[in-house]
Amino acid sequence: MQDRERLIVIGNGMSGMAAVEHLLEKKKEMSITVFGAEPHVNYNRVLLSSVLSGETGFDEIILNPVEWYESHGIKLHLKASITKIDTVNKTIISDRDEVFPYDKLLIATGSTPFIPPVKGIESDKALPPGIFTFRNLDDTRSMIEWAHRSRKAIVIGGGLLGLEAARGLVKQGLEVTVAHLMDRLMEVQLDAAAADILKKEITRLGIQVLLSHCADEIIMEDGDLKGIHFTNGNIHEADMIVIATGIRSNVRLAMEAGLTVNRGIIVNDYMETSVPDIFAVGECVEHRGTVYGIVAPLMEQSKVAAAAIAGDRTHSYKGSVVATKLKVAGIPLASIGNVYRGVGGIVGGEEIVYSDRGASVYKKLIVQGGRIVAATLFGDLNGYNRYLGMIQGQEDISLQRNTLLLGQPQATASVASMPDSATICGCMGVSKGEIIRAIEGHGLTSKQEISDKTRACTSCKGCAPLIEQILQDVLGGEYVRQEGQPLLCECIPMVWGDVRREVMARGLKSVSQILNTIGNGTGCDNCRPALNYMLSELYIDEYNKESDALLINDHFHANIQKDETFSVVPRIYGGVTTSDQLRRIADVADKYRVPMVKITGGQRIDLLGIGKEELPSVWSELGMPSGHAYTKAVRTCKTCVGSLFCRYGVQDSITLGIEMEQRYQGVPCPGKLKMAVSGCPRNCAETAIKDVGVIGIKTGWEIYVGGNGGVKVRLAELFTVVETMEEALDITGVFIQYYRENARWMERTSHFVERVGIEHIREVVLEDKHGIVERLRKRMDEVVAAYKDPWIFKHNGKIKVVSDPIQHLPVKAV
Repeated sequence: MQDRERLIVIGNGMSGMAAVEHLLEKKKEMSITVFGAEPHVNYNRVLLSSVLSGETGFDEIILNPVEWYESHGIKLHLKASITKIDTVNKTIISDRDEVFPYDKLLIATGSTPFIPPVKGIESDKALPPGIFTFRNLDDTRSMIEWAHRSRKAIVIGGGLLGLEAARGLVKQGLEVTVAHLMDRLMEVQLDAAAADILKKEITRLGIQVLLSHCADEIIMEDGDLKGIHFTNGNIHEADMIVIATGIRSNVRLAMEAGLTVNRGIIVNDYMETSVPDIFAVGECVEHRGTVYGIVAPLMEQSKVAAAAIAGDRTHSYKGSVVATKLKVAGIPLASIGNVYRGVGGIVGGEEIVYSDRGASVYKKLIVQGGRIVAATLFGDLNGYNRYLGMIQGQEDISLQRNTLLLGQPQATASVASMPDSATICGCMGVSKGEIIRAIEGHGLTSKQEISDKTRACTSCKGCAPLIEQILQDVLGGEYVRQEGQPLLCECIPMVWGDVRREVMARGLKSVSQILNTIGNGTGCDNCRPALNYMLSELYIDEYNKESDALLINDHFHANIQKDETFSVVPRIYGGVTTSDQLRRIADVADKYRVPMVKITGGQRIDLLGIGKEELPSVWSELGMPSGHAYTKAVRTCKTCVGSLFCRYGVQDSITLGIEMEQRYQGVPCPGKLKMAVSGCPRNCAETAIKDVGVIGIKTGWEIYVGGNGGVKVRLAELFTVVETMEEALDITGVFIQYYRENARWMERTSHFVERVGIEHIREVVLEDKHGIVERLRKRMDEVVAAYKDPWIFKHNGKIKVVSDPIQHLPVKAV
């Protein structure tokens, strides 16, 4: 007996996998098998033009990596085509003659490129060498490879895809000409005036435009492409031709199976076909007489299909207001509704137009019966969401006609005033409500996290400002805007968080590997140490360490001075030492004629003026652990004598301080991290200006974070109050780990707390609203367990078990 329903998905593209993702969210127990004709996992086809132009790598457009399929128990068959659907026996047959039974079937076969009748091209055979369609990743890779040995390219088709292909080939260094059958570019979306502005802008990019040109014959000589002949008699030289003349729904399989097919596979409002238990979504589908070729409607279809497959018929698909917001060869364009029908195609329709050809800005609204039914925005998309809301809501605009196109400020498009059903990401069809639910349900705090969870803002990025507004509205003052973050370096022009995500996603484990993969290949003295820290934070010791990625201090495990000698600062836990340690320090100072021995502000002893070649023997003879006074790491924990000796002390600050320093010694951090513990509110250990400070009070301990005593003094902020030392150790460890993972390189806790906000950090560390405290705690345990003193382990020096001078305070062996 079959325990779970068997769902087979024919098509591993965006719409099919979107339906699977929604189905998984519904916790529907199904056995899911996916067949994809391509050899690749699901990727974002919208970004193929960016891959062609070299602006984006393939890895960056992957939507569902192999691990995603595996983690959800999805059986994935790549490079596998389905040749037959047996609707009677409910089975499918693959091109390997394998038979697979199904209970539910989802057809998401997409579309195929339309090849116009041109002499020299046979539609049922492979294209001649040098001639390409621009439909999938393999097309794109082949085009890039061919472009590297080509000089002149002709793109047949002046629609969106053709113009994007032309721009990509220009970026590859080719001379590019676009030949278009109609009298204007993008005639489906633009009228003559807007298309004229577009042509001007396209020409500025170095692309020649031929209008009213119909391809007649491909010119070949000895098997090599030489050019193309047009029906008007013109001949143009080319060693590369791209055909981008539209698409046709891929309905062959459905038609042969007996499903009702017109231009696409006919579906009802639940995405059901004419055969029970067979559903269809995407570009292969025709719904209420319309075939959609843009992503947003397909994402809406996928949600409904997933619900119907799961047995939920509360959601239905009524069709979409076709709304696209994109960049045509880098120029912003938005089209809402059936603009191409023009006034003549809409009874009683009239136009409201704003045109500034010199500024390349064009806006047109088509109004019928006092309501906007279509809109075109070119060059300036201000007002897009407002017009989209008016069209979807059928708002009467009779009293607003005079101001509709007159410089509406961005502020008027406040997201707060939009209904939850409003589409925020037109590319991927993501609504305001979906984004809010994702933020609240999964604790999202950044635009990147929203993109990862909902797919919003993964294509043209035009919705980024709206997502920022939603984050601000939902999270309030604790939201830290991501835009404006400094780039890590010109060698890797990305912000810190994006670099970290790329390193994790790609499994990069050396600085040189990172630089070669997402950087300029070489790096510099600024970014190499930063990347080395990132690797240590991500992988602890399980990465390839490279000496040229270290700061000079880290290379020698000592602090270089202006005369190129070094200072040696052995660790003295909590500022408490022994006579034996002092003798060893004195003996080393005498033997190596140390020019200066100084008490530091961190309650340690600094030996200044040590030669580079003397460092190994100095550390070996000292027999004490490193104080890490040279590096970006946890350094010292300053203490007062507390309740052990002080008449004002209310808590044992020395014991807690020693335990904190022993636990967190040398833990790598984005910036140096100093700690202090005071035994009473008199704060003799200067706790209030430390990165992490603890102050004893009669009922327990106050924990402070984010202080700084440097050039810009900042008082630490009260984080929380606890009763026991164990709680203080635990919370400070979780905070330090959260700081390690989320601060930028060289960002001290003072700046980190200011940037992120103390309330937000409390929600994460104390209230565990993001559900990550246990992970942070375990990660800190792993970091602590992996600690190795740089000199003891490097030089096999022997460290004795150290006893605290106060006999009842044992100090742990190093």
